[in-house]
Parts: sequence; structure tokens; C-alpha cells
Amino acid sequence: MMARILIVDDEPQLRVSLARALSLEGHETGDATDGRLGLAALDGGGYDLAIVDLSMPGMDGTEMLRRLVERGDKTPVIILTAHGTVERAVMALRNGAVDFLEKPPARDRLVHAVERALVHSRLSREVEDLRAEADTAGEMVGSGPLMDELRERIRLAAPSDGRILITGENGTGKELVAHAIHRASPRRERPIIKVNCAAVPMSLFESELFGHVRGAFTDARENRPGCFERAHQGTLFLDEVGEVPLAMQPKLLRAIENGEIQRLGGSREFRVDVRLVAATNRDLEADIAAGRFRQDLFYRLNVIRLHVPPLRDHPQDLPDLARLFLADCCRRNGYAGRELTPGALARLGRHLWPGNVRELRNAMERLAILVPARQIGLDDVERILPEIMHGGAVSASDDGTLRTKMAAAERELLAATLARHGWRMAAAARELGMERSHLYKKVRVHGLKKPGDSA
Repeated sequence: MMARILIVDDEPQLRVSLARALSLEGHETGDATDGRLGLAALDGGGYDLAIVDLSMPGMDGTEMLRRLVERGDKTPVIILTAHGTVERAVMALRNGAVDFLEKPPARDRLVHAVERALVHSRLSREVEDLRAEADTAGEMVGSGPLMDELRERIRLAAPSDGRILITGENGTGKELVAHAIHRASPRRERPIIKVNCAAVPMSLFESELFGHVRGAFTDARENRPGCFERAHQGTLFLDEVGEVPLAMQPKLLRAIENGEIQRLGGSREFRVDVRLVAATNRDLEADIAAGRFRQDLFYRLNVIRLHVPPLRDHPQDLPDLARLFLADCCRRNGYAGRELTPGALARLGRHLWPGNVRELRNAMERLAILVPARQIGLDDVERILPEIMHGGAVSASDDGTLRTKMAAAERELLAATLARHGWRMAAAARELGMERSHLYKKVRVHGLKKPGDSA
């Protein structure tokens, strides 16, 4: 595991000795002569580990460690201690250091301590990432009356088995509401199975919902359970339920009413116990009037209705949402933290966001990728998000094109930065504000190669 390591010690000879030993293991090193300069170096970012002398003139290792903990810096610290100060080193461990070494450390002890610290740091980050991912995936951000009312209705409806219809425009977060219902229900230990009704070909709809037996159609080489069976004792989430073909609606109605399904091509009936949650961005009452949706199916689905408001109806929540999405994108990509300036947030707040929360998330992802600075300002917003200036929006149908353009822009940015630094990965990673391991990963994903490399 190669890393960039900061050595903080007032003894030049020891700094050189440690740097030489670490470079033989493939690590890069930087140095500082006291705690104050060490903190400044860590502020610049890009270090995976710090080795800090406990006793130094000026700011010593104890004070440097205290300040790191105080400001929430997660850089792991190994303390160096002279003979006779072991008690202080033990105190440093209690205050946040991951290990300590007596000076001068034997090379094998140094190498092992560094390896242990890096592995511990990596595992800690992975745990934090998993927790953050779970929190972000399940978090309904909003403090206004509309979101408070929605959360209260979810709280009341979730413990029951009543069928729920979630309505709202594209991009408002209807799926998030469905997952919140499932997590708050007695069925939370069982699966929630999602069916995107708009994405299932009409010829495969019956098989997708109810399963099929071997030989039911040309490619049916084995028995396959459908989504109703897979969601048994859990939650079945029918997203875009207004897109269910009219010919399939009677069979769906029967499954809902009787709790029984029959696999395509089979004769046996299966009892299924599911909690049904459906979502739509359509006006189903208008579809009923136009003959596109069955009224009896609508009544079965619409036992409890939850409406997710568009972002323009709760603009006070936009700053928190923007910060959440920006932090989530930085975490997933290994970028250093980004902040939106007050001017940037004010400009974002004046946009109507017709694509709602999805449009905002896409916008924050573009800003995180294309603005490598720690602060994202008004000029960045206006440069990177031209639709903000011109009143346009990223619609749901544009997602594929948007992802393609963002990937191309990211590839171009990485290639230019690497070329500028002569393909020195550590320097490029520092400028981009990401960990070197993530830069290596991005280089592989985009198929970038150093000029002159044959493979």
C-alpha cells in the first residue's frame, strides 16, 4: 500500500533517515520542523499518514495532535518518542494517535507500524463510507412545513399494511419515500423489491411481475420467480405504475385483491404476502377518464396517498440538499471536501429546478467533478451550469447524455492535470483534491495511459 507520509521532527538527520527508509518501501514523503508547519502541510491535503515527534521546540507533537483532533482531521498519526517519555506517548495514544515508536526506530518496526496505520485508516474510511452511503441513501432532507407533513404521514402510514400511492413530479424523490416507508414498517427485515414499470418491455411484463416456468417462452430455460414472490413478506415497490400496460392491469388487480399469483406458463397458484407501494408522476384520474388506466386498480392502489412536493415549493431546503449531494459526490469519488460560497448558494436558489432534486443532484456532481478548488463560487456555478443562467433544466430523459458528457469532461480534466504534472500521481492528486488511490482508479476507468507506455 503506497502512501504519502508527512514527517514532523526538528532533527534533520532523523527526517532524512525516516524519509530514506520509507522511500525504499515505495512511499512518498514530505517534512516539517515543528507542529505549526506540520498542521500547515496537512492543510494542503494529500497526506495519508503523519509521523510526529512528541518533543519539539515551538508547537510540540502533543499540541499538534490535540489540534488535529479538535478540527476533525482524520489523518492517522504515529508518535515518535525519546527514551523516558513513554508515559507521554501512551497519553498521546489515548488522545488519538494510532501508534508510537521510540527514537530512532528500527527500520522493520517503522515499516510495520506504517503498514498497520495505513490498513487501519483504510478500514476506518471504508466503514465511514458505508455508513455515510446508508445515511445519504435514506435521508429525507428538509425542514419546511411541506416536508415535515410528509414525514409525519410516513410515520403514521408505515406501520400498517395499507397500500400507498406516492405522487409527485419527476425527480422529487418518490423512491426515497418508498424506502423510508419500508424501513419504518414491520417488514423492514425483509426485502423491498422495485419494479420500474416504465422500463419493462410489454412482452416481459407478466414474467417480470409473476415469474415464469421453464418453456413458457423461447428463452425461458429455467423456472424463475417474479417480483411478487421475491417480495414475499416484504415490500413491492411499483415505480411509474401509470406505465403498466392496460392489458396487464386486470392480472395486477387480481394479484393485489387475492394475494395469489400464477407464473407465466404454469398452472400452480402461489400465495404471496406483500405490502404494495406504488409511485407515479402521471395524473391517474385523467388517465382513467382517457381509458388508459383502470379505475378499480386505481382505487386498490390509492388507499393512502402521499404527495412529494416539487423543490420549488420548499426552496428553503435547497442549501442543505446541495451541501448533502456535494459531500456525497466528493466522498464517492475520493475528493477533498468542497464548499459552496454564499453567492453560489444564492444563485442556485434563484433557479426553479424543474428537474427537482434529481436535477440538483446532477448539478452538484458536475460542480464536484469540474471545480477542483475547495470553494465553489458564483463564477463556477455560472460557468459549469449554463442552464442556471438560461432557465433550462436537465430532464430525466437527459440522464444518459448527462452522464456521458460528465464522464468525458472528467476524463479531459484528469488527462490535462496529469500532463501538467508530468504524470506524477501524487502532485496531480493534490491539485485535483482527491486521494492518490482514487486517482489511480479513475485513470484505469477512463483508460488513460502515460505517453510512451505501451500497455
